[in-house]
Amino acid sequence: MSKTLELAKELIRRPSVTPEDAGCQALMMTRLSALGFDTEPMNFGDTKNFWARHGSGGPLFCFAGHTDVVPPGPEDAWHSPPFEPTIRDGLLYGRGAADMKGSLAAMITATEAFVRKHPDHKGSIAYLITSDEEGPATHGTVKVVETLENRGEKIDWCLVGEPSSTDRLADVVKNGRRGSHGCWLLVKGVQGHVAYPHLARNPVHEAMPALAELVAEKWDQGNEFFPPTTFQISNIHAGTGASNVIPGTLEVLFNFRFSTETTHQELEQRVEEILNRHGLDYDIEWTLSGPPFLTPGGRLLDAAQTAIHEILGYSTQLSTSGGTSDGRFIAPTGAQVLELGPLNATIHKVNECVGVEDLDQLSRIYERLLELLLT
Repeated sequence: MSKTLELAKELIRRPSVTPEDAGCQALMMTRLSALGFDTEPMNFGDTKNFWARHGSGGPLFCFAGHTDVVPPGPEDAWHSPPFEPTIRDGLLYGRGAADMKGSLAAMITATEAFVRKHPDHKGSIAYLITSDEEGPATHGTVKVVETLENRGEKIDWCLVGEPSSTDRLADVVKNGRRGSHGCWLLVKGVQGHVAYPHLARNPVHEAMPALAELVAEKWDQGNEFFPPTTFQISNIHAGTGASNVIPGTLEVLFNFRFSTETTHQELEQRVEEILNRHGLDYDIEWTLSGPPFLTPGGRLLDAAQTAIHEILGYSTQLSTSGGTSDGRFIAPTGAQVLELGPLNATIHKVNECVGVEDLDQLSRIYERLLELLLT
């Protein structure tokens, strides 16, 4: 059994459903301390985080990731227990295998190999690990970054181990992500009997033209790195459950995934202009999960592309698709940020898995990346 596979199995055995860590970070810190890393727990609220660093000078390269996983769902739907790592047909099964305990294991074994070969490497290597990426993400990476910024500790290059690959390992590297901006909208009417509509005001009827306009709106055209901004209604509710009562309010939840061609302030302004033009009486609350970020080029991207080609023999593609990641908290500090990890086909699904061979190859890519940047 390879060192990377062995560590991945140890991490999967720990049922670290958000925000629980279940001992994953202690295991990682023990391995890093043995290499000479200074390890620093940074816990906020119910969230466990740690920062570890090897070296004191710049440039600073950081591995970032999360030990928490999403709930496994109905265990009887799994072919093997979700927290008992099992190998079948060259695949390692278990909750978190791909998202992202396999990447964490590859980071550790790559770092161990690199530091032992290059104990006096240039610059510094760091780890920023949280147990709250799959949850609210309010006391995890964002808080650690705030702490680092307050004491002037700047990350130059950051590799996030999110599962970025589509069809084969490292065929896709995420060099950015769209922003996510959510909204709660309450449209107010007057409740009444459906037989007397003149004595009521139906907020569903009043809101429908405005919602239709929002759905049809073209928010931007995107650019060479980002697709156009999208708008999606995710929840809508009105009424008492009775068919003969006109509802008094309509509640709507919607979300933007937006490109660098617009800002969250511009989206808010345009939405509220449409609502006002339709004369709606409403309350509205906005929640910015994160702005878009982009690493269009630079030494980190060059090194990642070179390492992938050397280890795997093919070129990678750049993408900004998918949901959000903790890279959104790190990129605003000025760091170059990339996401590079295993296949994402089974993440958040029952029978989540990762290729056993992919784990070792990912470790080799990470190690080569360190060599290209810090030797």
